[in-house]
Amino acid sequence: MAKLILIPTPIVEDSLSDITEYTKASISDLRFFVVENLRTARRILRKYGYQANFDSEVQFFEYDKHSKNLSFAEIESWFKQGHSVGLMSEAGMPCIADPGNEVVRLAHKHNIRVDVLSGPSSIFMALVVSGLNGQNFAFNGYLPIDMSEKSKKLKSLESRVLSEGQTQLFMETPYRNLGLFELILKTCSPNIFLGIAANIGGQPSIIQTKKISEWKTQSPPQMHKLPAIFSLGN
Repeated sequence: MAKLILIPTPIVEDSLSDITEYTKASISDLRFFVVENLRTARRILRKYGYQANFDSEVQFFEYDKHSKNLSFAEIESWFKQGHSVGLMSEAGMPCIADPGNEVVRLAHKHNIRVDVLSGPSSIFMALVVSGLNGQNFAFNGYLPIDMSEKSKKLKSLESRVLSEGQTQLFMETPYRNLGLFELILKTCSPNIFLGIAANIGGQPSIIQTKKISEWKTQSPPQMHKLPAIFSLGN
């Protein structure tokens, strides 16, 4: 019976410590994959011990954030022929900060069973190490690029923190981390907490949560070009 299998990938490049042996074994028979990046997917599959010949035995369908209008006819044909399909993100769990949810929706539309293998998510890891409210939280993806719009968004997130106690998580392109950090300090109340989880699971990493008033009294964290998740809470 055809099924869609959501395959986790490492959030730290080339580290397999957070990927289970069960996950590695579960993909050995798959020959059809939807991937965010072909080169990354091939490299990770080999590290998982996947043995099939990529050129003659395996079919890949690349789907990323720039492919929103791409036809899914090929994936639908795989399902109709009874093939099971693996779905892989660039890093971490598929469908979280990743466009793979559209493929999952396609599987549900065709009554295809969806299985998920356990694996890491930098977003949830950042939440649990922040010390902020894990009962009520929201992930907001990337904030607007325009600085005035970004400031407005930060005030909106701060309002949710203060009115609902809802932890707000978001991210930035790594080379803009320090600019966002400085804008948060300028924009948000000194009495709310800012958590930073940069290069989580890797070395070096930065895992710190402080009131914004406390962040203002010290040097900025050294997180330039490190993947980071920011969190606001109280």
